[in-house]
Amino acid sequence: MEYDEYYPYYAEYNYSEFLPHTPSEEQVFQPQSTCLKEVLCVSLMVVSGVIFLLGFCGNGLVIWISGFKMTKTVNTTWYLSLAISDFVFCACLPFSIANMAMEQWIFGHFMCKFVPSVMFLNMFSSIFLLVIISVDRCISVMFPVWAQNQRTVKKASIAVVLAWIFAIALTIPTMIFRDVKHHLGRAICFNRYDTDHHSHKIVAVSRFLAGFVVPFVIIIICYSIIILKLRTNRMTKSSKPFKIMTALVAAFFICWLPYHVFILLELNHNNHDHHILAIGLKVGTSLAAANSFLNPVLYVFMGNDFRRKFKSSVLSKMENAMGEEGRTTSRYLSRSSSMDGRASTHI
Repeated sequence: MEYDEYYPYYAEYNYSEFLPHTPSEEQVFQPQSTCLKEVLCVSLMVVSGVIFLLGFCGNGLVIWISGFKMTKTVNTTWYLSLAISDFVFCACLPFSIANMAMEQWIFGHFMCKFVPSVMFLNMFSSIFLLVIISVDRCISVMFPVWAQNQRTVKKASIAVVLAWIFAIALTIPTMIFRDVKHHLGRAICFNRYDTDHHSHKIVAVSRFLAGFVVPFVIIIICYSIIILKLRTNRMTKSSKPFKIMTALVAAFFICWLPYHVFILLELNHNNHDHHILAIGLKVGTSLAAANSFLNPVLYVFMGNDFRRKFKSSVLSKMENAMGEEGRTTSRYLSRSSSMDGRASTHI
């Protein structure tokens, strides 16, 4: 395909408006999907399907354990909220896969607004929750006594609500501009910016700053402080915490940077090859979606007790892994208030 006329679901702009066609072509054109004949499209469909299965099942298990099997704490509040966000996002992926396979939108005008809005809502809420978790860990390390007295489930719940409110605010443009257009026999769900060309730039830049730059900077600062603190006080003899923190930052960066880069390049789509933009947007969106199933792996399943308790049941292993950070943080807080910098613990 020369342009991204059949994949506007991923794009901010609709390239099909620039394709030459006549009213007679609109009437006689019979849409035929070519996705299943293209290696890239089939590959992205398979990847999206795997992300859906892993993310749906993985986050569903986290929701079950943290919501119904464990005592409600600050840590389980973070994990539950993050898992709900990623779970809902993954639940909407089948619509995207169907749109990709058929190369048209068949779910109507309301769903054209609703599905992308829900996906964007959960994308941003997931990002903001990752920031909250990073800040919470940093505060627990820097001010252990204060954190032990001030970290409460109520305050954690308030922080989660604020994150969702901010995410809703960033999702409003999707609700406003999403529309369905019929082009050459196909129904296309896209963002209609033709009434206000400045809106496209404002939305793209605001999403880049609020959804990537600011969160990434905060996460980098928080984990840098944690690593320096651990090394300075020799609070851990294992390199595993550093590897996990590096993996968290790397996963966030790799999953989200390509998406935002191509969204910004799309602002000047006339100066770039439309075919490259189309491929970049599709690949970037798939990488961003992958973050939804990586989150439970990196934040939950990589606990220190996971391998040691491998022979236990799946539910028990998840509960132990999720509860580990709460137990180790509690040990650290109590020891920091009564011991010097030579105390040893794991975060």
